[in-house]
Amino acid sequence: MSSARILVVDDDPDFVEIMRTILESNDYEVVTAANGTQALAQVKAEHPDLMILDIMMSSVLDGLDVSEKLAQDPDARFMPVIMVSSIAETPYAHVFPMEEQPHMDAWLSKPVDPRVLLDKVAELLS
Repeated sequence: MSSARILVVDDDPDFVEIMRTILESNDYEVVTAANGTQALAQVKAEHPDLMILDIMMSSVLDGLDVSEKLAQDPDARFMPVIMVSSIAETPYAHVFPMEEQPHMDAWLSKPVDPRVLLDKVAELLS
């Protein structure tokens, strides 16, 4: 039985490892990227079934740029995207574009509750 492949995109290696541990212990295959450029390359190379995408990486809204590019990609636009961020608790909260709906299927605030994450992943993959 083949498990779903999940791309975890975050510039914080500790967060990536926590996500990897949670997901792999629940039989998901995990691939990673540390920034938006790597994320888009991994989408092409690995064809993930779902993406967990941080908003703030190399630039404040790097994750939003990735989600916009995915929305325009006919091969990737239907891949579920879970956005994760602690942006609400930062000085950058005011730059988050609430007037436009970003290309995402779910939103989780950091720190991410493992049970909530796994429930959302299962829901979006079903």
